[in-house]
Amino acid sequence: MNKLRTALKRLQPRLIGWYLNLLVLISPSRAARKAFFVFSKVRRGRVQPAQQDYLQAARHKVESVADHQIQTYQWSGDGPVVLLIHGWESNTFRWRNLIGHLREAGFHIVAFDAPAHGYSSGTYMHVPMYAECVEHMVQKFQPRYIVGHSVGGMTALYHAHRHPNEGVEKIVTIGSPSEFYEIMEDYQRIVGFNDRVMQALDQFIFEEFGYHTHEFSTSRFVEGNPKKGLILHDKSDPITPFHASVRVHNAWRESVLVPTEGLGHSMHQEAVNKRIVAFLSES
Repeated sequence: MNKLRTALKRLQPRLIGWYLNLLVLISPSRAARKAFFVFSKVRRGRVQPAQQDYLQAARHKVESVADHQIQTYQWSGDGPVVLLIHGWESNTFRWRNLIGHLREAGFHIVAFDAPAHGYSSGTYMHVPMYAECVEHMVQKFQPRYIVGHSVGGMTALYHAHRHPNEGVEKIVTIGSPSEFYEIMEDYQRIVGFNDRVMQALDQFIFEEFGYHTHEFSTSRFVEGNPKKGLILHDKSDPITPFHASVRVHNAWRESVLVPTEGLGHSMHQEAVNKRIVAFLSES
């Protein structure tokens, strides 16, 4: 029975691909919408029992943002405000190691669960939606520094492009992607839909968000960004390719790229956290 479940789980993406390939012949717009919402559906990242006590110890409040109820957390400190933005299918608990270091250094920490993640409401999430949440947090809590992991880093830099704010002085990204078209190509490969579906999906994204997939690019968004940046990325990251951060660094004049080896995608390690705190503490 377990083998059958495993086989069906592996087959499921291909079944979706076959369905989209048929649907696009009848209605390209419906196929595109379906493909987008399959892509945007969050399947993991809710708070687990072992994570509850840690998060309950924070000062927390729910904010209404972008038609969602967004769970926020604060750990008080006398220093500057740091806003933490987690990645896909994760939640604020992923920051526990960094939060410990930031608290020791005296920073005031603000974090939140993305739509459809942690304790926040919703089923779907995408970067423009996430950026709306970031803008709300920036306006409300006025952070001096922002730290984002994976898609959280991509969102931080997209937000800085869409909503420039002089109060934010530094941005840190950890294992973050750059080119949306690369993400879409991976999605196409996993699900197996054809180029006709991809073309319809690209048009849907343009109509919804004003960007074609090849135009939604962190390396483009950071051109002219005056903020100081720290870019951390492992050379053997199994989720997000290292070259993504190289592209962003090459386009972002005020950034520093710190390559690592053997730390994976999550990058919870002590050396990473100390490097972040040191960067934020520099004058």
